[in-house]
Amino acid sequence: MSRYNRQVILPEVGSAGQAAIRTAHVLVVGAGGLGAPVLQYLVGAGVGHITLVDDDKVSLSNLHRQTLFREDDVGQPKVTVAAATLRRLNADCEIVTVTEALSPVNAQKLIAPCTLVLDCADSFAASYILSDKCLAANIPLISASSLGFSGYVGGFCATAPSLRAVFPDLPERTKTCTTGGVLGPVVGLIGAAQAQMALGHLIGQSPSPLGQLISFDMLAYRTGGFRFDGAPEPETCLGFIVASDITMSDFVVELRDDIEAPVLVAHIAQRMTVAQFKQESTTPHTGQRAVFACRSGLRAWQAATHLRSYWAGEISLIAMGDTSNNMKLTTEN
Repeated sequence: MSRYNRQVILPEVGSAGQAAIRTAHVLVVGAGGLGAPVLQYLVGAGVGHITLVDDDKVSLSNLHRQTLFREDDVGQPKVTVAAATLRRLNADCEIVTVTEALSPVNAQKLIAPCTLVLDCADSFAASYILSDKCLAANIPLISASSLGFSGYVGGFCATAPSLRAVFPDLPERTKTCTTGGVLGPVVGLIGAAQAQMALGHLIGQSPSPLGQLISFDMLAYRTGGFRFDGAPEPETCLGFIVASDITMSDFVVELRDDIEAPVLVAHIAQRMTVAQFKQESTTPHTGQRAVFACRSGLRAWQAATHLRSYWAGEISLIAMGDTSNNMKLTTEN
């Protein structure tokens, strides 16, 4: 009996569907709480090639939800530990690991050879960077996010609108799994749904998971969802760059304080809080590009949105993550 017999006998899968799974090249960004069920189910289903991207190391606080790891893995690179476990699950799956953070610099190269992209990073900046690059490359994106008892998963790009079409603005939430908490089974549930949507796309499931969003509220035990096939793409987008893209002619605002970031994102930057920037309503000179930098991208988005309300020039964002010199998009889930 074939190891895939239980899925191949499904009429929606069959030999053709299994062949599509086997020949797929899937990019998975994030090996945390969302990535754990995603990776195990995709590898178990027989996906032929997976590129796994994450620059983080296993910590003790990961273990209640990141089920690929064990206590003796603490301190090891997540991608290394995850790949070793997954290869024991299915030796036929080729797994390539990338121990670096996703950024606007490497995203396009990582996406280009792939059949499908899965956003398991649960990072504002990572999600929008992946959506922008997937939309441009006509490659489908399955993106998910969770916090506390709730979250969502959706299928974007390719034949569907982008994530920006559904979420043109960043949410006002300031909490992360580190500060706001999350229950392991909630992340596992959403990650499993993300894996199912990925497999559904690969086998050509109808209706398509692209253009579909599913939401979960496990505090009230409710699920919801909607299709967004006709959602229009926003006319203007606030895109992300890296610190090395800053030029001497840019108008740069550092939104982290001197404790969070003792070294400015660039020596030409002026340090302000979002509240200060909104109060002063500073305007760049004509022809300048405005650049806002913070840790996650949220404060940069808020300041940029305010500037865009009265200024029509070019605006870019930088999410510095937990490092002071390079962009790092954390995978806290």
